Amino acid sequence: MRREGYSLMEALVALFILAIAAVGLSRATQTHVDGVRGLEQRVIAQWVAENRLVELNLDGPAAGPEFTTVRMMDRDWSVRVARRATDDPDLIGVDVSVSPAGSTAPVVSLSGFVDRRAGGAA
Repeated sequence: MRREGYSLMEALVALFILAIAAVGLSRATQTHVDGVRGLEQRVIAQWVAENRLVELNLDGPAAGPEFTTVRMMDRDWSVRVARRATDDPDLIGVDVSVSPAGSTAPVVSLSGFVDRRAGGAA
């Protein structure tokens, strides 16, 4: 007597192996999506910080408040600007920190220099 096909036990073992593989694949996919989401957040925050530094160079170092909220890519970002003295009297050191609105931990911090006479005040 010859039997063809799989027994119930063989089918259950195969389904168990497939279930374990599916769980591992979904975890790997979720980790990848989280990584891409974090990278996207850091890139947008970097753009916001670079834009603020350019604005300070164009408008002058005293232009604008220390803390602002900016909207970019359908998200609100908190931008904090800290000014500091440098050894060169014509330059002001500027530290720009960007975090998602409502968060205090900065995603990106950018340091640069602004001409004290920028913005047409020569």
